Amino acid sequence: MTGIRLTAPAPGWAIDADVVVVGSGVAGLTAALRCAAAGLDTVVVTKARLDDGSTRWAQGGIAAALGEGDTPEQHLDDTLVAGAGLCDEEAVRTLVTEGPDAVRRLITTGAHFDTTDSGEIALTREGGHHRRRIAHAGGDATGAEISRALVGAVREAALHTIENALVLDLLTDAEGRTAGVSLHVMGEGQHDGVGAVRAPSVVLATGGMGQVFSATTNPSVSTGDGVALALRAGAEVSDLEFVQFHPTVLFLGADSEGQQPLVSEAVRGEGAHLVDGDGVRFMAGQHELAELAPRDIVAKAITRRMHEQGTEHMYLDARHFGAAMWEQRFPTILAACRAHGIDPVTEPVPVAPAAHYASGGVRTDLRGRTTVPGLYACGEVACTGVHGANRLASNSLLEGLVFAERIAADIAEARPPRTEPAAAPGADDPVALLAPEARTAIQRTMTRGAGVLRSAESLAAAAEDLEALHREAATDGDGGKAVVPGVDAWEVTNLLLVSRVLVAAARDREETRGCHWREDRPDRDDAHGRRHLVVRIAPDRTPVVHRTETAAFPPVRPSD
Repeated sequence: MTGIRLTAPAPGWAIDADVVVVGSGVAGLTAALRCAAAGLDTVVVTKARLDDGSTRWAQGGIAAALGEGDTPEQHLDDTLVAGAGLCDEEAVRTLVTEGPDAVRRLITTGAHFDTTDSGEIALTREGGHHRRRIAHAGGDATGAEISRALVGAVREAALHTIENALVLDLLTDAEGRTAGVSLHVMGEGQHDGVGAVRAPSVVLATGGMGQVFSATTNPSVSTGDGVALALRAGAEVSDLEFVQFHPTVLFLGADSEGQQPLVSEAVRGEGAHLVDGDGVRFMAGQHELAELAPRDIVAKAITRRMHEQGTEHMYLDARHFGAAMWEQRFPTILAACRAHGIDPVTEPVPVAPAAHYASGGVRTDLRGRTTVPGLYACGEVACTGVHGANRLASNSLLEGLVFAERIAADIAEARPPRTEPAAAPGADDPVALLAPEARTAIQRTMTRGAGVLRSAESLAAAAEDLEALHREAATDGDGGKAVVPGVDAWEVTNLLLVSRVLVAAARDREETRGCHWREDRPDRDDAHGRRHLVVRIAPDRTPVVHRTETAAFPPVRPSD
């Protein structure tokens, strides 16, 4: 244990439970429902409202071998290819074999997927998939439908939920085992201010960290809080350098910051073409799947073409769909484009890559266990080994579903006893907080130095700028005054920690692999690069990077 904690008031209230699930996307709510069904007293904590996480923004769908002629083995093959040599094959096999039944259980929970005229689940295709295996809902509103169904099930089951709550740090007992979390509830309600949920099992399902970059498809709540909490608690994270930039995000101008509208890969799956300003298709001939190549390849091709032509975006041309198809199949995207003055029915859509998904995260085993006893992770916050160096399209919702069920089964089997939280060693020297104004500086530093295209020079500059912010917070605070604890300060402090770790890993990986693109190291180095980078935070608060001996992850428990 590191003993590292955020600067925050002591908890003024506490509740007890068997399990606390942090996050309310597909992973968190599935874990919570399964734990509650097993008779465990379960509390769900979420940063905003129950349906405000990343899941409801998912457009394309959920991948599973549900179609005639498709098999888990084919799904496995496509996932391994996309992962560029770093997927854990056992984890992928678990995903693709348990996935179809997990989707069927989701349907019994109340999720309604689009169907064909014969009543079968309608399946589409996305980048990296050789078959149509993407189930979708509401055309391009899959995440919203899944969220609706799961939130409804949670409310029907009357689970204890705490909304508008930012989780701060992990609580541990005298043996260093998980004993709950501290959290801050924003606004009035049953609980207010800083408190604690005391529980022997904590499930992190906090989503991604896209807000470390200036432009992202992630909602504003995706500030890497789960990864930061785990790092401070002494957990290992892995593969954080592999940030997937979605190739086709609606381009709103070079100065646009924050959450940007996504143009789903399913649009290309239905036949849209990527073209430059002259109308030339530039993906044809670059990959056997052309526009449906894995996302890292498409994002690189777009970026390369932008650099060649001195432009800030490319175009997605789907005018040949016609109005009826746009309105029926992609109503959400159509509305978003028209809201910004672009009509995809009559003109190409300007697109550019933006930060989308963290393929790495808190390192877990196949039961979702982290290197801290009692702490679990699932969904985007976790690194199960499924995604490798580049996530295959629409595997994210499936991963959240499958591994959340596995976590619930493990907790239900173990049923650890409740213990009392102990004072953490070093807790009297908490992390100094950054001023909220530093958020923009972090985002711009990361976008400039650790974005789609990276180099030793750009990463060194980013590391220097981030360490300067870290030193400034530790010595001066806000103009010589300590920053007052609060949500904005806690979030930006989390962003800084996650950014420092990401850059440390990206500097160490001196090759191009998957969605990690080093312009100074353009080749893949399988002799040295087919290794995972595992990072932890030392007690002096510096990132320590360790390279695994093989492409396989070591056990999360020494006895395993």
